[in-house]
Amino acid sequence: MGLMDFIKKQFIDILQWTEDSDGVLAWRYPMADMEIQYGGSLTVRESQMAVFVNEGKIADVFGPGLYKLTTQTIPVLTYLKNWDKLFESPFKSDVYFFSTRQQVDQKWGTPQPITIRDKDFGAVRLRAFGNYSFRVADPRLFHTEISGTRDSYTVADLDGQLRGLVLQNISTAIAASGIPFLDLASNQLAFAQALTAQLAPEFAKIGLKLEGMTVQNLSLPEELQKIMDQKIGMGMVGNDMGKFMQYQTAQAIPKFAEGVGSGGGGIAGDAMGLGAGVALGQVLAQNLASGLQGGVAAVAAPAATGVKAEDVMATLEKLGDLKSKGILTQEEFDAKKAELLKKLV
Repeated sequence: MGLMDFIKKQFIDILQWTEDSDGVLAWRYPMADMEIQYGGSLTVRESQMAVFVNEGKIADVFGPGLYKLTTQTIPVLTYLKNWDKLFESPFKSDVYFFSTRQQVDQKWGTPQPITIRDKDFGAVRLRAFGNYSFRVADPRLFHTEISGTRDSYTVADLDGQLRGLVLQNISTAIAASGIPFLDLASNQLAFAQALTAQLAPEFAKIGLKLEGMTVQNLSLPEELQKIMDQKIGMGMVGNDMGKFMQYQTAQAIPKFAEGVGSGGGGIAGDAMGLGAGVALGQVLAQNLASGLQGGVAAVAAPAATGVKAEDVMATLEKLGDLKSKGILTQEEFDAKKAELLKKLV
């Protein structure tokens, strides 16, 4: 290179990055045809790191601080260039700055319900969403695996990849935790911790550190939500089964009374299905049995006295009504029908 070419060449004596916008993870210093002045300064601020890349190879990584660029401060680069310690000259190298501060409030969620395996329920479909935060922890690895030679690499560029990692690992996280699904569903902190434990190594593979994760909402299928509500109710009364039956009975009686008052025949069954408990079932059975005995005796009485055929037919109609309501079984109805028809002979 001639003397005039050397004079015309521009040299960089200060390398720094002021981060004039948010969301940038990696930024390449604009070198153009410039060379770095030997003995120049490199300023790396708190929450930053800098990487020197020479001839396609990472030469050195600098943490926060002020550095004078000499063969002593960049020994790896010196080794690659085979410099003599007394040789002083400008040098060409690519310099990348990385932001290591936390990138907060990053959103994740399940666009569609996902199926997970559970030891209690077999398979469960759920939807969930929350947020997480991360930072660049290993700029060398992040540069190699993700950002590469781009002029800049942003959080937005990485968003889709990280969301995919979260969704891909939800099922594995729950299975690895060994925590029953209902316990995870009722304790979102445990759910978030299980996800964090599973995802942290995946983030580390690309040079990132997962700083925190939250689960803000977890939507369950309706039938599982009812079971979880009962589990919460059980927690309110402890492990005393007697108290739990009282709790369940108290929950079911208003629905049962509402059904009786409105003349509905199916509400009592719904109340039983909701877990009215053995105590309520026994009370209803006793009342039903006594009413059945009295009712059958009452409707059967006219037949025992040998009254007219139309009275027997009216009695059969009443018995048929009792059967349709479920008070009489088919066998009981048939037996009483045969007994009444004999009176007509």
